[in-house]
Amino acid sequence: MRFPRLLLCVGVWALCGSAKPTERKERVLREAPLSTREHDDAQSFDYDHDAFLGADEAKSFDQLTPEESKERLGKIVGKIDEDGDGFVTVEELKAWIKFAQKRWIYEDVERQWKGHDLNEDGLVSWEEYKNATYGYIL
Repeated sequence: MRFPRLLLCVGVWALCGSAKPTERKERVLREAPLSTREHDDAQSFDYDHDAFLGADEAKSFDQLTPEESKERLGKIVGKIDEDGDGFVTVEELKAWIKFAQKRWIYEDVERQWKGHDLNEDGLVSWEEYKNATYGYIL
């Protein structure tokens, strides 16, 4: 009588141990959406402004009059249109997006450098790095 119970317990234990977890984990990292606004060009272009300009820059455009907004967007499109033909090609748009991303990275690096170069000698010593990063006192 004891042997069948023992066998049953071992069987249940083995079955539970080999079962797949019921909670499904997401293996794909989802990027943040380009905008939290709904994409409906018939109603407004808010989604496009967020996606093209970035949410912060788009907010500054929200404060402009339609004429000022059109003028600023025209200046941006003029910068994107490298060959000056009045049209933005896919390649020109890709180049602009790469430029805008690199510009942000370089600005961030410069900001970080200034935050670490405490004595402003153009060099970041180990002591300056530790102080800026971990809060050590020089």
